[in-house]
Formats: sequence, C-alpha cells, structure tokens
Amino acid sequence: MEKWQSLFDGFGFNLLIFFGTIIAAVPLGLVITFCTMSRFKPLSYLSKLFVWIIRGTPLMLQLFVFLYGPGLLLGIPMKSRLTAAFIAFIINYAAYFSEIYRGGIESISKGQYEAGQVLGLTKRQVFSKIVLFQVIKRIVPPMGNEIITLVKDTSLVRIIGVAEIIMSAERFSKQGFIWPLFSTGLFFLAMCGLLTLLFNYIEKKLNYYHT
Repeated sequence: MEKWQSLFDGFGFNLLIFFGTIIAAVPLGLVITFCTMSRFKPLSYLSKLFVWIIRGTPLMLQLFVFLYGPGLLLGIPMKSRLTAAFIAFIINYAAYFSEIYRGGIESISKGQYEAGQVLGLTKRQVFSKIVLFQVIKRIVPPMGNEIITLVKDTSLVRIIGVAEIIMSAERFSKQGFIWPLFSTGLFFLAMCGLLTLLFNYIEKKLNYYHT
C-alpha cells in the first residue's frame, strides 16, 4: 500500500506540472504568435529568435538552465526545483503552441478576410466570426499531439530532483521491486488514453464545420 501511495504522490507532481503548463502555455503561446506576426519588425524578429532557440534546444537542457541559470548569471539562486520545472515547461510549450497557432492562422486564405470586410465587418469581427472557428478546427489535431507529448515529458523533471512517478518507482526498483517501475506505464497510458478520447470527441464535434 505504501508503494502505491508513493506512486500516486509522484504522479500528482506529473499532473501538477501538466495542468500548470497547459493553463499558462496556451495563452502565452497566443501572445508569442501575435508578436511573431506583428508588423513591428524588431518585435517580430525577436519573437522568431526566441521561438527558434526554444524549439532548437532540448527541454532537458532548459530545465538545467532555469534551475541553475539565475544563480550563476544573476547571483539569485532558484529556491524551488518545482518552480524551475514550471518555468521551463511553460516557456517550451508556449513556443511550440505559438507555431501551431501561427500555422493555423496563416492557413486561412486572405480572400476570407476580404469577403468579410466587403460585408461591412471590422477586422476584429472577421477574425472572431469567420476565421477563429476555422483556425480552432485546424489546430486541434496538432495541439492534441503536443498535449499528449506533454504528459510523457513531465517525467523529465526527475533529472532536476522533482519526485515525479518514475523517480518514485525507481527508488523501489533499487530495493528489488521491479513492478512499480512497470506500473508507471499504466499511469501514463491511462492519462494519454483519456486525452486521446477527449480530442477525438472534440474533432468529431467540429466536423460540422467544413472548410
């Protein structure tokens, strides 16, 4: 019973990082998208450089940077390993989400914007009433893939000492108990399975809107 409790406690950290990342990275990714697509070139170039760096470096490296970077560069050590994990995950996934948003927005033809303006709609109305729902429909599959990947990526926090489920199971495997390590797969499979069903449901609900 103690072993199962330890595994549940560890998976609680995985869930905490997962939901915290989703709540913060989804809107932050949209902000980065607007900056990237801005007509103000310095802001656009800076945003593109930021996304390029984040997407081009491993999440594992970013975890170390946000844990040790403040202390080494600013002399202000990061007091919480969990906080460092949150920052790294939020920034990493916000960059990926921003590219998904940008791709969805740019996939809408300019003719639809022009048609809306001909009907007397403002740019904001065209986006909210015509473009937005088409963008949502197109980004659901790639967003679903990234979010399912996020579930599995939460296991990386063990490298900076956050006691997530695999780290908890590994302690028991050193004592000669191998089943806790294999049982971690059940937790991840269950979570990914639920998310797969959720996104399949969302995609079916959006099938009424054909583009």
